[in-house]
Amino acid sequence: MKPTLDDIESLARGAGEILRAGFGQRHQVRYKGEIDLVTEADHASEEFLLNEIRRRFPDHQVVSEESDGIAGAECCQWIIDPLDGTVNYAHGVPIFSVSIAYREDNLMRLGVVYDPMQEECFSAERGQGSFMNGRPLHVSQAQALVRSLLVTGFSYDIRTNPRNNLDYYATFSLCSQGVRRLGSAALDLSYVAAGRFDGYWELEIKPWDIAAGGLIAEQAGAMVTDVLGRPDYLKPPCSILATTPGIHAEMVSILNNVHSG
Repeated sequence: MKPTLDDIESLARGAGEILRAGFGQRHQVRYKGEIDLVTEADHASEEFLLNEIRRRFPDHQVVSEESDGIAGAECCQWIIDPLDGTVNYAHGVPIFSVSIAYREDNLMRLGVVYDPMQEECFSAERGQGSFMNGRPLHVSQAQALVRSLLVTGFSYDIRTNPRNNLDYYATFSLCSQGVRRLGSAALDLSYVAAGRFDGYWELEIKPWDIAAGGLIAEQAGAMVTDVLGRPDYLKPPCSILATTPGIHAEMVSILNNVHSG
């Protein structure tokens, strides 16, 4: 049995309701690293998703951020982030999402990113386009980086990793309209799909952060590669560049120059 986009949207909304119910309350915070944290809401959302996927699709494999997921057939693989934007959530900042992707025979087929605070459900099915609450999405028409609004993120090892993205951030800040940082990679990609941002890049990111959003951006017309312009952005170690077609080459050129310099 294979999931439909409606199945995945239903799961994302169910997990989102759990997150919305707990938002703004005192949280049980555990640190996985110096600035990398997890809350009881991450686990509650994940438990809901794992239980529902196991019940409906018992033979499928699940890769998840906060646990070992579920063993199963690799031909039918789910990639989930039960709470993308945990730091925001723990601090009461209403910018976070649930991200669910489904890959079949090593090709991403379905993706959903749900923002429970804005009640925006971004979705895509390969070959069928991207949507937000049923409305078709299209990337912006930006043709020049200087006229573009960008978004990025930083890894949790920013204090110790020499490739911490600060050089890229400084460079793009000086040659674009501006660079934002929302704190949810899945929403960053969905916002590129919706034309709210013209481009997004991030280094050393995890597949559960970008699997669903990458498909949503692609199906809305974005060019999605790794930061050096290579097509397989989910190949470890993952990095990602998602832009409207008009600025992709320009951003790849800058990222290559900064990377080599």
